[in-house]
Amino acid sequence: MAKFEKTIEIIEKKSKFLGYLLSCKSVEEIEIGLQELKREHKKATHICYAYSLSLPFLEKAVDDGEPSGTAGRPILSVIQKKKLTNVCVFVVRYFGGIKLGAGGLVRAYTKTTSELFNGEAK
Repeated sequence: MAKFEKTIEIIEKKSKFLGYLLSCKSVEEIEIGLQELKREHKKATHICYAYSLSLPFLEKAVDDGEPSGTAGRPILSVIQKKKLTNVCVFVVRYFGGIKLGAGGLVRAYTKTTSELFNGEAK
């Protein structure tokens, strides 16, 4: 069972973005966390994520159906700017009926991830 360290909720034009922070040392731990979120959020539109592992060094960004580069890359960018390793950030999105456009998606995923690291999270 994955132990998420922090969670946060952001509402952007009626879409709900739920951020989850997971400390991890392997891809297997990340997969466990992803499966748990998929079970918990069966009606979610997207579960996007990014991670950075130190040994072996491995980074990955996943858009999960969002337009290419608008979800996983912004999440990974925040992780990289904070110079963090052995972390994974998942952002679960529930579509609210209003399209955000590429720029709006980038801002929403960046904001959700940033607030996880800035002490705003629960």
